Amino acid sequence: MVTGEQQTGSVWRVPAIRALVAATALGFTSFAVTLSALPVQAAAGGASLSAAGLVTTVFLVVTVATQAAVPRVVARWGLGPVLAGGLLALGAPAPLYLVDDSLGWLCAVSGVRGAGFGVLTVLGSTIAARAVPVERRGEALGVYGLALGLPTLAATPGGAALALGGHVEVVALLAAAPVLGLLVVPALVRAVPVEVTAASGTPSGPAARAAAAPSAVLFVVTLASAGLVTFLPLARPDGSVATLALLAFGVLAALARWGGGVLVDRVGARVLLVPALLVAAAGLVLLGVGLGSDAVVVLGAAVFGAGYGGTQNTTLVVAMARAGDRGTTAASAVWNASFDAGTGLGALVVGLLTATLGPGWSYAVLAVAVAAMLPAAVRVTRR
Repeated sequence: MVTGEQQTGSVWRVPAIRALVAATALGFTSFAVTLSALPVQAAAGGASLSAAGLVTTVFLVVTVATQAAVPRVVARWGLGPVLAGGLLALGAPAPLYLVDDSLGWLCAVSGVRGAGFGVLTVLGSTIAARAVPVERRGEALGVYGLALGLPTLAATPGGAALALGGHVEVVALLAAAPVLGLLVVPALVRAVPVEVTAASGTPSGPAARAAAAPSAVLFVVTLASAGLVTFLPLARPDGSVATLALLAFGVLAALARWGGGVLVDRVGARVLLVPALLVAAAGLVLLGVGLGSDAVVVLGAAVFGAGYGGTQNTTLVVAMARAGDRGTTAASAVWNASFDAGTGLGALVVGLLTATLGPGWSYAVLAVAVAAMLPAAVRVTRR
């Protein structure tokens, strides 16, 4: 199944990678455009500001629960039907957001879509890892990260703007885009060996346990990133600085995840993971001490984004390497569950820190938490 092109050419030239980029861009556009738009729609429908975020919470809770079940479901039904079902579950219910603005209805629709997103995130990582030889895995996962990161940059602020402008029908249309991903499912299924599908593992098996330690490193860094995205606009409510800082964070994170994937194939995860954590901690320190300076806020967000993106790719490569080829799907499930759990809990944890210590000290505490993962990073990259 390994061609000369897969061995030596750019992974962009591998048909399965191009198909995966298309499906991933559609899926994450759907996720991101509603991530920012649905709380606005819920508030317009009468939900309080504190309750409007429940739509996102429900989505992510169902996502994490589904991720834990994906390996077993794939082993039972096969990658193709499960992936197709995930794309349909994420995209097909989106027009139902137009039926009612009530919080309960929006949460119900989001719950169904969260299950589809859970499938896409787990299988997207799995396909990226198995569509190329193992020595190209980092680059392939980096391309996958770029495919999900760049649409998110545009769709997240775009969704908020559309919802605030009263164009919820456009949001619903964009959120239905994953249905188009069904066209590339056959190409993606052909990229994954049958034996991998049959031996997907379980969320409590040896492969999942092997992936748990690098995923814990990711969890802490993701928790910090969720705090940054949620509370930086509140710490700098003048608007333009926070917007520029979050844009710098997103761009650097996407580019670092891609570039880190290329580097990890060449120099190894052991060389990259510790520096990535140090860079992430340094960015948080800059944010903690420089909230009063426009330039330092933007610089700190950019530096943290670079460390965050590098940590994402490297921990995923390490998790899959520790799990072994037959545990790829289980490792992907554990890693993605850690990522989404960190995203979901980050706003809550950092909110408590900010309320108690203030925004500057909360970023300092997060920097310490990220630095505390350095010993774990050294341990997980020894193999």
